[in-house]
Amino acid sequence: MTYFPDYLKTYPNMDSSFPFHLSRNTLDRGFRAHRHDYLEFSYVVAGHGAEMINDVKHEMTPGTFTFVLPYQVHEIFTDPGQKLILYNCTFSMDLLMEPGNDQGLSGLFQVMNTLPAYVQLSGHDQEHMSALIEDMYHEYKGDERYRQTLLKSRLKEILVRFDRIRWKHLPPGQLELAESAPLAGSKASHTVWPIIHYIHRNYQEDLALSDLASRFSMSISRISEVIKQTTGQTFVHFLHDLRLRHACSLLVSTDMSVTEIALEVGYGSYKTFSRIFRESKGVVPKDYRKVEHGRRAT
Repeated sequence: MTYFPDYLKTYPNMDSSFPFHLSRNTLDRGFRAHRHDYLEFSYVVAGHGAEMINDVKHEMTPGTFTFVLPYQVHEIFTDPGQKLILYNCTFSMDLLMEPGNDQGLSGLFQVMNTLPAYVQLSGHDQEHMSALIEDMYHEYKGDERYRQTLLKSRLKEILVRFDRIRWKHLPPGQLELAESAPLAGSKASHTVWPIIHYIHRNYQEDLALSDLASRFSMSISRISEVIKQTTGQTFVHFLHDLRLRHACSLLVSTDMSVTEIALEVGYGSYKTFSRIFRESKGVVPKDYRKVEHGRRAT
């Protein structure tokens, strides 16, 4: 039987119009093995330890920047007698994607199997990254005008600089492998990430396994298998989970009617949406909205 470590499904501000959270944390005992379906980066300020990502271990020292993709199993270890002080930023992949046909920063994900998940910064690169993240943290804690616009811009800049440095320090053999990797969505690519990425971008549509199988040149049974292996869920449960997360955000942050929200997130009728929502959350959408509005008002 396949073992899946803890599956973390929530983070602060997840069910909001701006699903983004940045914190500065001190770890004296590491953090247990877990995975999640949102994006996360960490940046070490002080202390020593290590991190395991999909069974690949790397050191964590001041200047270590790590970018964790959805469903990657990762665990943090703190060295004896040490305390790891680091920034952790969790956010929805939607913040990296632009409307229309622009794929935004999807290139960060296209070669996930051939590029390292971290870089060790030093010198000017470390000073620059520290300044960027500290500035973003100060902005996040404030409430000035255009706060979300600046945070989104800073997030993209930080990830772009991480990716540039990561490519720059690749050894020749690994560089050739990464450059030859097929792009997301190409028929030659049988890696799981393009499939997951595509589902995240199109879950509001009438999406079926047969559509995915045709697009990625795989059998229905095989594509179903890799989705279950990666996410720990069947395709149907995975699709419902994405739609319900979007629905919860809209229920809390907008005045859209429940019927409008049902159509927006990909359900053809209010009745279907309400039934699936109740089965997952234990309440109907209207009651969820009332409870969340009441909780946030206190």
